[in-house]
Amino acid sequence: MVNKDKIKEGVKLILEGIGEDCTREGLLETPDRIARMYEEIFAGMNEDVSVHLQKRFHVEDNEMILEKDIPFYSMCEHHLLPFFGRVHIAYVPNGEVLGLSKLARCVEVFAKRPQLQERMTAQIGDAIMKELNPKGVMVMIEADEHMCMTMRGVKKPGSKTITTVARGCFEEDKMQEAFYRRLR
Repeated sequence: MVNKDKIKEGVKLILEGIGEDCTREGLLETPDRIARMYEEIFAGMNEDVSVHLQKRFHVEDNEMILEKDIPFYSMCEHHLLPFFGRVHIAYVPNGEVLGLSKLARCVEVFAKRPQLQERMTAQIGDAIMKELNPKGVMVMIEADEHMCMTMRGVKKPGSKTITTVARGCFEEDKMQEAFYRRLR
């Protein structure tokens, strides 16, 4: 659970630390705004992804299902700066499929935590494997921008970061090739 009072105190300390006057008109409500914003952008901290992966439908066909270009916004745990992009998820059902929105909800749960892109990729794949028990799953995250690389440090805007995980039948090269062909 987010402790808004602690966040407000922390924001005031940061503002004072950079030499700002917290009593200035433009900053008076900033600590409260930041506390409410953090409650929203870190909402995944208190969510159980399995709740979202329960809506299933029985199927006879066990062909690959690909949902691509699921947008996400997350916060880098090292700098608390945003990174964002798209997630592509493919799975081969084992008698059941998920409701289409459930994959996007799974992404949201993990994106709304202090995160590493590499960990988030694995968390999504592992959650789907555990809850749905498909024949396999593959997850690719294409981060269009990591603000910690764009606005500070190396300052290299426009560089993309791509991470993938393959579980089950997607550990086979032919399944990965089929996944990449469908992304085009």
